[in-house]
Amino acid sequence: MAPQLPRALHPLAWWAWAVGLAVAASMTTNPVLLALILAVVWLVVLARRSDSPWARAFRIYVALAVVIVVVRVVLHVLVGFKYGDTRIFALPEVGLPDWAAGINLFGTVYLEGWLAAALEGVKLGTLVIALGGANALANPKRLLRSMPRALHEVGTAVVVSVSVAPQLAESVQRVLRARLLRGGSGLGLRALPQVALPVLQDTLDRSLLLASAMESRGYGSRRSSTAGRRVLVGALTLLGLLVLTFGIYGVLDPIGTAGRLAVPTLVLGVALTCGGMALGGREIRVSTYRRDPWLAAETLTLLSGVAAAAGVILSRSTSPDLLLMPLQPIAAPGLPLSATLGIVLAALPAFVTPPTPTSKRLAPAARGERELVDA
Repeated sequence: MAPQLPRALHPLAWWAWAVGLAVAASMTTNPVLLALILAVVWLVVLARRSDSPWARAFRIYVALAVVIVVVRVVLHVLVGFKYGDTRIFALPEVGLPDWAAGINLFGTVYLEGWLAAALEGVKLGTLVIALGGANALANPKRLLRSMPRALHEVGTAVVVSVSVAPQLAESVQRVLRARLLRGGSGLGLRALPQVALPVLQDTLDRSLLLASAMESRGYGSRRSSTAGRRVLVGALTLLGLLVLTFGIYGVLDPIGTAGRLAVPTLVLGVALTCGGMALGGREIRVSTYRRDPWLAAETLTLLSGVAAAAGVILSRSTSPDLLLMPLQPIAAPGLPLSATLGIVLAALPAFVTPPTPTSKRLAPAARGERELVDA
């Protein structure tokens, strides 16, 4: 089998893969499954990331996930509901007024409640790392080019927002490198104010440059439209979002207060929202050249993310207890077969997708293989 030539995968394929893993992580507190998801994301990011600025931002998402876990545990100790039988340590409990009933300020911390809080934090952190993996693998500029015209303005806002972390990482690295060249340590709490101010100034400068570049390239320009058409587009979109919200609530409501109207309301909300965005998209002047191809590797990447989510959903319907960490009493977590198999399949993009092109020169061995392929 001939080696695949380096090429960047379609950004929507990476986002679909990451969303599948995020959905899987959001439905379990089993530490084995969460560790497996983290390992899969880490493996694929290491195998397929480039040397671009957004790829270097993955460590920021990892640090954010660690902060989330620490904050969740600290909040449990401070104001969380303490329960369990295995006592870890005791803090003096502070009495609160009646209007704050249900909040435990300090008090005795038990192992069962502490583990539950830590696993909830790990679940949220895993979700953040999965989306951070997509941000590290997908080119945000190509992602914006791949968005349909109706979602162009929303896509622009989303792409700019998800590009904040990569730009911030690049600014921090540039400032630290400059400090090291000037003889400074660049590390420690004392260096934090000296690093934060240049990073803030650099961020503002880059924001102004980005705004100027977007304005010069025609972002935000619209075709001439009548006032009635603009009102119609806004009313359709706003009404559609409201109906969509009620539809989602009706579908997710376990009591079923919406009855049989939940699904029709959801469909009507989607139709109104899509209609409003499609009408609004006709007013936007966007030209796209050299669209990114969608080949077998992109389809396989998408299906691997779907497999992770589908495996956990199937385990939730057949053996929901295995998706949770047994805490009362504390026992070893189980390993649901379908969820494990689906998450393992999500690691396929690390092996079957083409390597990502980088700015570095190819190693001699790889360069020789490429010459043979070209010949």
